[in-house]
Amino acid sequence: MVSKVIDFFSKGHERSIKAKKNIAISIVIKGLSIFAGFLLVPLALEYLDATRYGIWLTLSSILAWFGFFDIGLGNGLRNKFAEAKANGDNKLVKIYVSTTYALVATIMISLFILFFIVNNFLDWTKILNTLPNLQTDLNNMVIVVFAFFCIRFITKLITNILLADQKSAIRDSLDLIAKIMNLGLIFLLLKTTEGSLFKLAFVYSATPVFVLLIASLFFFSKYYSAYIPSIKYIDFKYSKDLMKLGVDFFIIQISAIIIFSTDNMIITQLFGPAEVTPYNIAHKYFGMAMMGFIIIVAPFWSAFTEAYTKEDFNWIKKSIKKLISSWIVLALGVIIMLIIANPFYAFWLGGKIKVPLLLSVFMAFYVIMLSWNTIFVHFINGVGKVRLQRNLSIITALLNIPLSIFFAKYLDMGISGIILGTISCLAIWIVIGPVQYYKIINKTAKGIWNK
Repeated sequence: MVSKVIDFFSKGHERSIKAKKNIAISIVIKGLSIFAGFLLVPLALEYLDATRYGIWLTLSSILAWFGFFDIGLGNGLRNKFAEAKANGDNKLVKIYVSTTYALVATIMISLFILFFIVNNFLDWTKILNTLPNLQTDLNNMVIVVFAFFCIRFITKLITNILLADQKSAIRDSLDLIAKIMNLGLIFLLLKTTEGSLFKLAFVYSATPVFVLLIASLFFFSKYYSAYIPSIKYIDFKYSKDLMKLGVDFFIIQISAIIIFSTDNMIITQLFGPAEVTPYNIAHKYFGMAMMGFIIIVAPFWSAFTEAYTKEDFNWIKKSIKKLISSWIVLALGVIIMLIIANPFYAFWLGGKIKVPLLLSVFMAFYVIMLSWNTIFVHFINGVGKVRLQRNLSIITALLNIPLSIFFAKYLDMGISGIILGTISCLAIWIVIGPVQYYKIINKTAKGIWNK
């Protein structure tokens, strides 16, 4: 048995060996990260309450909308880094890294200045559908949280480099470290202070920035010293290479904001912030399966970039077949999760929060469908043929909010209708994704299928 395990991780294509090692390590790391994330929910609920915790969830999801304002540069860097490294051009890698850091820093500084000005005219009590006397506290909190968010945006570029270098396990470990720190700090707040939304938000916002900053200093000084950002290597003529692919990624990401990150806001406006909590409980529970699948799929994005650059199509085909087999296992696992969902919620939260059965059913189906789509999205993103995905994402983004409101309010499905709107929008990619993959891999893709 030991010999078979050793052979599994040491034999085969070098690209496959690297992927398998990353997956194995990530399973352990993500498992711990999921466990830490589950502990954070009841701890935060005990420190605050369902309503104030719902306010934080909604606010953090709104700020996450700005998380795509790098105009796709992070993903552009990921692909260009992998391509240049596969071709052995270290100088070009350093130019891409330096130029991306300069562009993202410029965007984030400009974005913070703009937000600082606009924030004076925003009424967060209306945006979050909460009490008017919280206006001053919310405005101050938002500025502090957004400042950390902008810094995080710059420092998290190291994770794009790690992913491009097919080191997804290390990227996942940074998330685990941040969650463990959050657990310790929130537990300390619980024991030493009264419930404070500002303090909770500060901890959640500052911790990942600290972890990413230390990680950036460590990896650039030790493993990526040849690529360390330098003013001398900033060359904006290469920004066209990053932006060409990056703009398509940016449009896809903006669409993803609307599809995946507006649910909390819709729920807050239709049903109040307290209803955000059960929705996110179900999302987090079934999200465990999705996170597990992402562990498996994540190393393949940049691996597909490298394999496609070297025209290693046989390896790509074998990898896709293995990922589909993994998806079948995931689908069966999600069905089991659905069967035990209510007892698990009761055990996890001590009966404090009730989650509708219909919401759990829709969440289960959503995860099964999304994981299937993820297989082909990772391939298509890796090879940079994203124009069709971009166009479809615009259409689905335009449909998502109206459909969610229609199902939730006019068909009287409550918060369960919100996720049904998302499911309806993503359904088209179930067929389109595999068809585009088949065309590209068999060199029959023409027109928009090959752009």
